[in-house]
Amino acid sequence: MESSSQIASRFREVLLNGTWVANTNYKDQLFDVTLKQATSKIGSLNTIAALAYHINYYIAGIINVFEGGALEIRDKFSFDLPPITSEAAWEKMLADMWTNAEKFADHVERMSDEQLEAVFVEEKYGNYRRNIEGVIEHSYYHLGQISLIKKMIKESEKE
Repeated sequence: MESSSQIASRFREVLLNGTWVANTNYKDQLFDVTLKQATSKIGSLNTIAALAYHINYYIAGIINVFEGGALEIRDKFSFDLPPITSEAAWEKMLADMWTNAEKFADHVERMSDEQLEAVFVEEKYGNYRRNIEGVIEHSYYHLGQISLIKKMIKESEKE
């Protein structure tokens, strides 16, 4: 099984600095996205901002559990992006995401094998390892969407 440092590295790879699996990461994809692009709607697809918010919502919620709090996040609220009315607010949202990503990875890195295998909140949620790996997989899923939506927006801007 993977050690906590390997899992933390996989998490950092998708969010902050990797290129091995997807040849990109969230930080890479979002660094040059403007507020207008982030909030542009393409058909019925989620916006880039909504997808970034969605991933950070789960990361922040799980950090709360890592730090001894309750599991307060709910799927039905995971796309409830508050209005972003300025470029500064968009940049702050991204800065919070990078801070949360590093905090999440730091928590994972410090976990013992026993904690990784321990029950996450309730047995129905499985263990910590399963939930952390779920966040990584979920993040890659939405990273692909962000990459495609970003390409579609850039193409539409050329027209």
